[in-house]
Amino acid sequence: MRFGFNSSSPEPNIPDRSALTPSSSSSSAPKEELQWLPLRHHPAFSAAATNDQMPRNLMAWDGASRLYFWDSHKQCLHRISVRLGEPDPASVLAASPSKVLQPDEQLGFVVNKISINRNGLALLLAGTDGLCMMYLYGRTSTKDNTLTCRTASIGSEIYFNTNNIIRTLQILWHPYSDTHLGILSSDSVFRLFDLSAAIKQLEQEYFLEPVTRGRSKNAASICPVDFSFGGDHLWDRFSVFILYSDGSLYVLCPVVPFGSVYKWESISEIYIDAHTFGLKSTNSKAVTNSNLAISWLEATFPELTHQPAEGGNIAALKAQAHPSLDASISLQGPLRRVCQVQGKEEEAELQAAECEGRAVSFLYSNVSKDSVLVTAWSGGQLQIDALADEIQPVWSLGSRPHFRVDPFDSILGVAMICEPRPNDLSIVKLDQPPDETVWLGHPPPLLRLAIVDLALPGIRESNYHLSMFVDPLIPEQIYVVHNGGIDSVVLHFLPFTRQISGNDETMRTPSVYSVLSTCQGESSSPPPLCGFVPLADSFGRSWIVGLTSFGECIVLELETWNSLLPVHVLKEKNSTSLEGPKAVGTPTIISRELLGGPKIVLVPPSSPNLRSVAADSIDGRQTLHQYFKLFHENYVEYAHKVYFELERHGPHLKKIIDDQHSRLHEAQQKLSKVEQKQEILEDRIDRAIQFHSVLEERLQSFRNLPGVHKKPLSKAEREFKSQLDRFSQLELDALRSSIGALNARLKRYTSSLQSNVPKQQRQISGRRKNYVQDDEISHLRSSVEKLSLLNTENTKKVKVVESAL
Repeated sequence: MRFGFNSSSPEPNIPDRSALTPSSSSSSAPKEELQWLPLRHHPAFSAAATNDQMPRNLMAWDGASRLYFWDSHKQCLHRISVRLGEPDPASVLAASPSKVLQPDEQLGFVVNKISINRNGLALLLAGTDGLCMMYLYGRTSTKDNTLTCRTASIGSEIYFNTNNIIRTLQILWHPYSDTHLGILSSDSVFRLFDLSAAIKQLEQEYFLEPVTRGRSKNAASICPVDFSFGGDHLWDRFSVFILYSDGSLYVLCPVVPFGSVYKWESISEIYIDAHTFGLKSTNSKAVTNSNLAISWLEATFPELTHQPAEGGNIAALKAQAHPSLDASISLQGPLRRVCQVQGKEEEAELQAAECEGRAVSFLYSNVSKDSVLVTAWSGGQLQIDALADEIQPVWSLGSRPHFRVDPFDSILGVAMICEPRPNDLSIVKLDQPPDETVWLGHPPPLLRLAIVDLALPGIRESNYHLSMFVDPLIPEQIYVVHNGGIDSVVLHFLPFTRQISGNDETMRTPSVYSVLSTCQGESSSPPPLCGFVPLADSFGRSWIVGLTSFGECIVLELETWNSLLPVHVLKEKNSTSLEGPKAVGTPTIISRELLGGPKIVLVPPSSPNLRSVAADSIDGRQTLHQYFKLFHENYVEYAHKVYFELERHGPHLKKIIDDQHSRLHEAQQKLSKVEQKQEILEDRIDRAIQFHSVLEERLQSFRNLPGVHKKPLSKAEREFKSQLDRFSQLELDALRSSIGALNARLKRYTSSLQSNVPKQQRQISGRRKNYVQDDEISHLRSSVEKLSLLNTENTKKVKVVESAL
């Protein structure tokens, strides 16, 4: 099998360092006056209308204050400066006119996707027939108020040759490197390019073989669709998740770009974990796998062996180019669902029949301690799973990789064949002890969270292409962009996060919100969005910016923290706020029975003959005695209970009152401090206003100076003035002396001719001699006249310059 590494490699095309730093050449150009408009009214989006039904994303955001938009008609890139939440919290303003960036070479393909790297210095322009990188800052030339930026083609010899057999399926920037690009292609090969070195030569190449030898599967299981890099969680940061069209997921671990940077705490955590749980295991297989992982970590990050466990003063580690020499990375998978029943021997495989169509896209999201995997299907369903166990690196011993080295034996590139191991198809149960799963090389099982049906309108003979994005503020929220608009999916149940928070709530299904709908009816196919990007600021506000195929920019503000926050977080906050007073142990001051009063009615039911009975009779005395007895039982005893309760709670009430008085005293002290600070602030504000008025007066006085209104000389005027000064000081004197000498010689010559030469000799000399003398005299006179004219003109110019100065 051909790996694509030649012994005689061409000279690497190393970009200039000036291409990654802002240029100062454009700063000298005159800047136009900016006008801040609402983003949806920006004129850059007016010419973006297109009738192409192919899904595109022609917008990108650098995460700070700049929005990038690719204009397909003008073949240029717009860099738009935006202000989030100004002047009111719901608005998004954009600067007009935008900065136009033009590639230095004409692109020979249609751009379908743009993506910016982590530091915001390079932009990726991707299409079906080409791929190039555009340096946003560098040596640029201004022409027609545009900046011409340097572009470089990527992988043209592999993907975009004359045959054009291999197609690029997904292109992503690596999250821990500013210069590394990952590409998954239709030939089942995952490649890593280092754009800071040789762009035309790849750095790492992994040939994916998902089907083991001797086992046949359907064609859909060997057709890759999408991939995603892992997040900031243990070995996930070294993992690559690969999705196939039948919905099966595979993992490559470890995959590290040469020169990528990681935090010391992250590497130290997995290094200690391998020593603690791997080397001390009773299983020999676990010890072998952990030894391989430890040796790989020590070779990739040599600082681990030279620094203490705390790391000293090291904040980050740089990965070295040192893959295993006698082992290739194993392709872990396919990932299977965890078996929850003890003793159940059937395989817990991913059920592809639960979703319609084929798998089209994949998304990885790291939420606290949970690794969430979302698979989108062409029928409009989302399959949401979480890793039930941690990812661990797995190598296949005996499968030697191929290397490309320089003359100094330094590794420049690596290529290997990645196959699943035969024992990867073991059954994983949820109630297994950790000793039976840790460092044994088993792929991590999946825990099914939910299957979400977006209920997209059914259109004949059309499959939906779904793109997914994670909210920049809340990772539990996922945006799904499809032909019908934009939907938001919020996850409410996360298994590991729920255990850490101590919340024992039951499993809840995700919530689905329709953010934007472009469907006008079931008869016509809705046009897809040409651009989508989520924005967020540091105050917790977020927006969604979309671009329709008709050239309309849509800006939507999202109520992120209030309505779309996961329910378990709100419940935790409410529970803590309600259980706070109970934890103090404060007893009730008066019981509810006393506050309710006596429940028995004072007057008992009496006979109709009671009014005719005398008070001093036997019946009357008996009735009065019964009334007194009821009154004593209900009211006197109730009064004694009230008195007892009040007497008992008297010290407690006094304590509460003292506490309130102390809190009141503290509040008064704080108010007095605030008043003192208020006076100090008012004094400082008054002094600042006075100083500001003084500065304004001085500025006005400076403006009234006579030299302020005079414009400084330009560069050309200064050069002309220096020439005139040099000419007036040197050449003008020489001209004057030469003119005087010529005049004197002319007078002497004419006088000598008239006195010395006799009249006969003048006649003998003939007409020819006289003609020569007359000709010389005329030439002398003309030169004298020219010199005099030049002298007068230079004198005038010198006077004009002196008057200007």
